Amino acid sequence: MNEADESLARLLDELGGLGSACVAFSGGVDSSLVLAAAVRALGTERVVAFTAVSPTYLPEELVAARRVTRELGVAHEVVETHEFDDPGYTSNPRDRCYRCKAGLLDEMAAAAARHGCAALVDGANADDLGDQRPGMEASAERGVLHPLLAVGIGKEEVRRLARELALPTWDAPQQACLASRVPYGEPITVEKVAAVGAAERVLHELGFRQCRVRHHGSIARIEVEAGDLGRAVEAREELTRRLRALGFAYVALDLEGFRSGSMNEAPDDGAASDRTAAGAGTP
Repeated sequence: MNEADESLARLLDELGGLGSACVAFSGGVDSSLVLAAAVRALGTERVVAFTAVSPTYLPEELVAARRVTRELGVAHEVVETHEFDDPGYTSNPRDRCYRCKAGLLDEMAAAAARHGCAALVDGANADDLGDQRPGMEASAERGVLHPLLAVGIGKEEVRRLARELALPTWDAPQQACLASRVPYGEPITVEKVAAVGAAERVLHELGFRQCRVRHHGSIARIEVEAGDLGRAVEAREELTRRLRALGFAYVALDLEGFRSGSMNEAPDDGAASDRTAAGAGTP
């Protein structure tokens, strides 16, 4: 048995004892692998995929999620969440992700109950432990299981297994909630996340696979992979023109390149919650 087969066997064993499962399913590679493995371990009739949609979730992500569930033949429940109704969320404190995840998981628990699912599971993997993720606290409070974490599977192995299983998302770029593009303490609005989503769509159309556009008021700060920095400079005129058309006055290229969670690099302004001070943060 090769390494990939052993990893998959451990994952199937981990899921097989659950009886039934509701999988938090964004449509990304991590949750796609967990969903596919759950179907293998439990059968389609004992698995439900749960996807939460809101202005922070790109429509193309939902398209990808629907494709995976359709190919796997699994029930898919899509629920609209309302985090923008919560001033504690839109004020954008450092524990913003906890507030959002708590509401999302409550909706997921209700969906699991409707379908008679015994367990809530998600796609957190072993490499996620190195980042600041307050949403993990909300998961712990609600008993959400992390099968990839439990068997020690990290991002590289996730992609290898997803490719072995012929999942269409195996090489999908990393995604994150669009609210993560707004600096802490700056209010999150539907207009801001829409501008960010549209700006990142421009980058994708120009061939930048892994990228972020950070919203700094009138400034759009672009992050692309280090190897793409030169190409971004070459495309500066089109990038500037198209992002200005979205409402940004200035377009800047971050010379450090793409890195997940770059908003965490800013110094704490003292507005962090007690939860953050105790060690939480935002992905």
